[in-house]
Amino acid sequence: MPRTATVELNKRACHGDAEAALALLEQSMARGHGRIGLLRYLQARCVGAPLAQRHHDYAERVANRMSEGAFAALAAQAQRRHSMAA
Repeated sequence: MPRTATVELNKRACHGDAEAALALLEQSMARGHGRIGLLRYLQARCVGAPLAQRHHDYAERVANRMSEGAFAALAAQAQRRHSMAA
């Protein structure tokens, strides 16, 4: 996916577009992203994207590789991003 398309999806997702948030999550999963993939998963959940079991499994695998502190920081970052978009 071209960078310009990713930027556009990010803008849409930040405005609550569940389809865009899901597309970003799918992109992260395909590329094997860790931290950013988990952020995108949390964003997709927040905007009500239709998540499948494989999305939850992916997020769980990524989270299990993180320390408790790193996960807490990431969750706080996701919360801030969601609060700023609302």
